[in-house]
Formats: sequence, structure tokens, C-alpha cells
Amino acid sequence: MDFSNNILETIGNTPLVKLNKIVAEIDALVLAKVETFNPGNSVKDRMAVKMIEDAEADGRLKPGGTIIEGTSGNTGMGLALVAIIKGYKLICVISDKQSKEKMDILRAVGAKVVVCPTDVEPTDPRSYYSVSKRLAEETPNSWYVNQYDNMSNSLAHYEQTGPEIWKQTDGKITHFVVGVGTGGTISGVGKYLKEKNPNIKIWGIDTYGSVFKKYHETGIFDENEIYSYITEGIGEDILPKNVDFSLIDGFTKVTDKDAAVYTRKIAMEEAIFVGNSAGACIKGLLQLKEHFKPDDVVVVLFHDSGSRYVGKMFNDDWMRERGFLEENVTKAEDVIKDHIDKELIVVRTEELVSHAIERMRKYKISQIPVVDINGFVGSVDETDLFRSYVADKNVAEKPIKEVMGKPFPIVKLGTTIEEVSKLFTKENDAVLVDLGNGKHHIITKYDIIGSIK
Repeated sequence: MDFSNNILETIGNTPLVKLNKIVAEIDALVLAKVETFNPGNSVKDRMAVKMIEDAEADGRLKPGGTIIEGTSGNTGMGLALVAIIKGYKLICVISDKQSKEKMDILRAVGAKVVVCPTDVEPTDPRSYYSVSKRLAEETPNSWYVNQYDNMSNSLAHYEQTGPEIWKQTDGKITHFVVGVGTGGTISGVGKYLKEKNPNIKIWGIDTYGSVFKKYHETGIFDENEIYSYITEGIGEDILPKNVDFSLIDGFTKVTDKDAAVYTRKIAMEEAIFVGNSAGACIKGLLQLKEHFKPDDVVVVLFHDSGSRYVGKMFNDDWMRERGFLEENVTKAEDVIKDHIDKELIVVRTEELVSHAIERMRKYKISQIPVVDINGFVGSVDETDLFRSYVADKNVAEKPIKEVMGKPFPIVKLGTTIEEVSKLFTKENDAVLVDLGNGKHHIITKYDIIGSIK
């Protein structure tokens, strides 16, 4: 009989799959190392086992202990598998930008999940780095994994992932391309491959809001580069010890939008359902295409499963809200189609200014058309109301007709975006769209900006 003694024995030996349509413009053989075939559905299973086994061996992790780690979700899943098999408790500290699916999955496998804010400094006591360390200090018989600086992370990939790729390509690999987060995968694989063949190029995929690319190129840790970003699993606002910059030949940065769009493209064009960092890797690969020759063998690593992003990159509403959905917006009707049924908020000429202010607050809007029995006769916006208030503190009790400006221009549904855009001026911040049957909808500058791809 052929069977494994437990689920941990199924980790590794993931397939290498040729990519076709999505890399058609790359003149080389491109192979994907698909790590979703690991039981925890990510590359992180490998280092989770290694870090725990090494901690057991030197006494840092004792029987019945509690494992504590800050994670974007995938490492937590790998640790959870090992904790279940070996009898440990697990606390995962996760940032609030991670998908709900990741949090739910961690809870489903017995982990306690602590959620921290994303947009804070690493040294902030609320950051998931700081909270992880504090919990480890406060929890008896606990061990803080610290995957960023735990060198068992990169060692796992030096011992396992690198040799697998070398064997699967029969030593013909010329380039390795991978997203960089903790740095364990790129450093461990890169070290092994360069020992086998120093000419192999190692490329890291970074994201905007992360420090890796500039630090690699200049040696400068530029805090001005650090800002919140959407892409999950890659990029950092710190320099983990596992990132060995001497092994990396270069970085390319990929935008949040491109990462999300290409995550979906991989599923639709290659039938491989993988996560957000895989989309970033493919877009980064295309950005690097001039580095590849016809005889090259390029291996790109896909970190995790698309199932962890069904509420984000694979959700049309989520993509549309961020302007990531590749839709052809050419007419006024394209801009308003997703909220065309919303009632137009108006204010009447004889209503008080306080009524308009109350409506702006309630509906979180900045411009309101003014109507009387004959139709649209004027408009008010928050800037005009503010100026009026500065000039006269009693303006709230005055009728709208005394402070209103000119009525907003009205266009038809088929009016082009170019024509609509020309109607926005310093004096005019909105345009009304005639829907027919006496109904209208409003387009603001914000709507036009949101339609820009």
C-alpha cells in the first residue's frame, strides 16, 4: 500500500506547469512552480514544518506549548497543520488588509486569530509585529516564530524547493522569478540554484509601498516609499534577515491594479486558480521580458490558492470599487450603470440651507441640485455653503435660493466621457444625466476619476 503517515508527509514535490497564453509575448519557456498543491495550499507549508522542527530540536518549542506568529495568513495555515499533528496551540496575529477568507480558514483549523491595523509603523504597539512579540512575552510556554528573521525559513527552501526546481528542469533553469515578502523563498531557492550554476538570474517581484527595490539598488532604506498597499503576500516596510540581497539580481515593482488583474487572467487563460502574489509575478515577468532569450527556461513560483481571494480579486464588485475591473467606459451611462437606480438627492428653493447641509451629511455627498415646480433651477455644493457660512453665521436659517449657484449642465445617457469632462470647471463640480421619464442621475468629478483606467 502507498500512503502517508500524516498530512505533513504530503508537503513538497509540487508540479512544474508550462504557461502558454498568458506569457505568449515572452520568447522563452516559462514554467510555474504551483505551490497550491501543498496540503495548506501554499509555499509556506514547507518553512512552517522546518521552523517548528528546528525549534523543537533546540528546545525553543516545548511539548504542549503555544506557537505565536504574525502572518499574512499562509504561514499561519502551515503552522496550523503542524500544530494539529504535533499537539501545539496556535495564535496568529494578522493585519486587517488580509482577506476574510484567510482569517476564516485559520479559525477553521483551530488557530486563535488576532487582527491588527495595517496602516501603522512596524514599531507601533498596535502593529502585528509588535502585538506578536507582546503576546509571546505574556503567554506562558510560548514560542514566537518570527518568520522574517527565523533563518529556518530560507533553509527550508534551500533544502527542498531549490533542489526540486533544479531536478524538475534537469538543471536547465536560467531564471527564477518570485514575489518577495519574508525573503525565505527567494533567498533559499536562490542560494541553492546559484551554487549549482552562478549564471542563473534571480529576480524579485516587489510592490509599490514596499522598500525592497530601492534598497537593493541604492542601499538606502527610504521611509518615504512606505505606504499602505492592497497586494497581499509580497513587499515589506522592514528588512527581514531572510532577504539576502546579495543573491538577488534585480527587482521589478508591480502596481496593485496590475497584480489584481493578472491574478484573474491566470485563472481565465491558464486554468490555474492561484492568489494575488501570482498575479504580481506574472505582470512582473512581462515587465522583464527583454531579459529572456528563446533558449531560456524561466521558473516563476505561484505562492498560494485563489480560494483565499474570492471576496477580493475574484469579486467583480470589489474590483470595480477600486477601479481595477477592466471595463470600457466611454459614455455617461457607463459611469453610472452600477448605481443608476439610486434616487437623486435634491433640495428645493424654499428649503433652508440647514436642510441641504443635513442631506450632505446623511448621504455623504458634496453637491446637490436645487429644484422648484418647474425643474432644475440651481445647485449648491459644500464649498459654496462653507463660504456663505464664513460670511454670515446665520446662513443656515436662510432659504436655499439665496445661496444657490447655477444649475448643473444636463447631458444624455449616450454623451461621451470626453464631452462630459469638458463641462467640469472651477465653477461647476457636477453634471446631471437625463435618464428619461423625468428622472436624472448625477456625475461628479470623483465619478470621472474613478472611471479612469
